[in-house]
Amino acid sequence: MSAPVPASARPYTRAATLPALLARRITIIDGAMGTMIQRHKLGEADFRNEHLAGHGRDLKGNNDLLVLTRPDVITQIHEAYLAAGADIIETNTFGATSIAQEDYGLAHLAAEMNLQAARLARAAADRFQSADKPRFVAGALGPTPRTASISPDVNDPGARNVSFDQLRDAYREQAEALLEGGCDLFLVETIFDTLNAKAAIFALDALMEDRGERLPVIISGTVTDASGRILSGQTVEAFWHSVRHARPLAVGLNCALGATLMRPYIEELARVAGDTFVSCYPNAGLPNPMSDTGFDETPPVTGALIEEFAKSGFVNIVGGCCGTTPEHIAEITRRVGAYRPRGVHSPLFTPLLAGAAA
Repeated sequence: MSAPVPASARPYTRAATLPALLARRITIIDGAMGTMIQRHKLGEADFRNEHLAGHGRDLKGNNDLLVLTRPDVITQIHEAYLAAGADIIETNTFGATSIAQEDYGLAHLAAEMNLQAARLARAAADRFQSADKPRFVAGALGPTPRTASISPDVNDPGARNVSFDQLRDAYREQAEALLEGGCDLFLVETIFDTLNAKAAIFALDALMEDRGERLPVIISGTVTDASGRILSGQTVEAFWHSVRHARPLAVGLNCALGATLMRPYIEELARVAGDTFVSCYPNAGLPNPMSDTGFDETPPVTGALIEEFAKSGFVNIVGGCCGTTPEHIAEITRRVGAYRPRGVHSPLFTPLLAGAAA
């Protein structure tokens, strides 16, 4: 009797056309959600509904909650990015795990948030979909505010404030709701701790095995400073070797750095991850409180920098993270359209190193 086919090797049951699209042209993912929410200048009342009127903690700033209390705002943002040219929009669920929502006393609402977020994004994508331009919904799984690899206590290196199993269970709950709500793919993003990402990958694989369907998965790490490492200590190459077993549709980098500082790291990732697509959605430069968006770069600046990535053959998926707006996404869309996407090939046999050595 033949061995069962691993979930990661099965054909996609949703977004089945996405790999061909990525091979044909550079594909656009949306920009920042938080930046756009800030434009609405919402108050505490906007983060409450009749069920939360008497909730004893401040809720302002819990942007994931807005899918329940101000769905009109989230829908408007999705539609603005779709109108700007985004092929893929992310659900407003970056912090919608039960672990992250514990900070607001709302862990019990995590599943409902993810379900509603996926439904809002799905409805918006369907309104903009056409035969020649399909639109996709990425169920966004953020890193959580806790880390499985790093001690929260400088005096106790072995201390942890979360376990692998707790992360796995929280991600499983999130992913189930996103799947039910209609997402086409999963996006494990803004990874600063590879062990957290592995918990998400484990949860996704188990969910898809149980459901008998396979969705594409994109994995996106975050280089936090000029050392070229993610916070838990790995280089970009080591990070890739640690997650490649998941056989993601794409691997990439987002957040933390603007495109200028990210360039050497996305170039390195494009070199080592030869057998998968590469994504890149940087911040709009560095933080600048005097700017309208809170970040340095205007749309033409960000667009020109990402155009250079496309011209250099580094990327298949591009977009924006913190500080980017629909204007940034429109400019990126306009600029990268003339360039072919990065090619994918079978990897050469080389030693694979995944540690955090100097």
